[in-house]
Amino acid sequence: MELRHLKYFLAVAEERQFTRAAARLFIEQPPLSQQIRALENELGFALFSRLPRGVEPTPAGESFADDVRQALSLLDLAVRKAARIARGELGAVAVGMTSSAAFHPLPLTLVREFRERYHDVAIDLVELNAAEIIERMSRGAIQVAILRKPIDTPDGLAFEPLFDEEMVVVLPDGHRLAQPKRGRAGIRLKDLAGEDFVLVRRPGAPGIYADFLAACRASGFEPRVVQEVPRMAAGINLVAAGLGITVVPASMQRYGQHSVVFRRLAHSTRVSAPLHLAYRAAEPNSAARQLTQLILARAHGKPGDAGQPNPHPAAW
Repeated sequence: MELRHLKYFLAVAEERQFTRAAARLFIEQPPLSQQIRALENELGFALFSRLPRGVEPTPAGESFADDVRQALSLLDLAVRKAARIARGELGAVAVGMTSSAAFHPLPLTLVREFRERYHDVAIDLVELNAAEIIERMSRGAIQVAILRKPIDTPDGLAFEPLFDEEMVVVLPDGHRLAQPKRGRAGIRLKDLAGEDFVLVRRPGAPGIYADFLAACRASGFEPRVVQEVPRMAAGINLVAAGLGITVVPASMQRYGQHSVVFRRLAHSTRVSAPLHLAYRAAEPNSAARQLTQLILARAHGKPGDAGQPNPHPAAW
């Protein structure tokens, strides 16, 4: 039994005449009669009573017609649902973000824009450190991520720069370097020599951690790290408690801790904390490809929509 046999049967059941059913199906009447007879032989019972002017479904034929309508309706629904998934209009995407990336307005603005456009795509936002995000992406548990500067870039993952953000120094309120006049000129890195530093653990923010340490060494000193924390927000809290100083991306000034002061670094010793988009180069999830496409278009200043999903994301 083939799908076309069911469509032929339903047309005859609804038209109650082979000639009209054949015209509706754009086939000749004799082949249609033969197909219905073959279907009855396969089922082992009559579907129609033949009348002088047309046909009448048998009780079994009436029941079969009702079920066939439902089956064809479900099949049509399945096709349309699968097509929407293939276009990236339906499904689910796991989006990873580091805690500092989530403080920048760009990532969440873009996720919100995507949700407004594709409201049938479920977004699961997961906040992890960079090492955890990359590990989960490598095994497919996260499809798209926004993080700072990764060092580990495994095969199969692509990284695109989105936005370059400066690092700022976080000082406890009343610190000698927290005076407003210093804030206007910026703090030189060498002014931080001898301070106690609270920094994110190296696996949590490997790229910007390494860049900051290298910048300090270039300024002539080795920073004294007295404590490492899993998240930058935890570092700000420890600064507020008087346990040291730290450096964070400028957007983390939105954190709202009132017992600390944020100061810019002097231009000559400025350290950056770039945002990157990470995605799987051979992503099978069409919704994830749509989100990736939208983020890249917005980050690169392209006002157009996400368009059709590109089957080759690595070429974007």
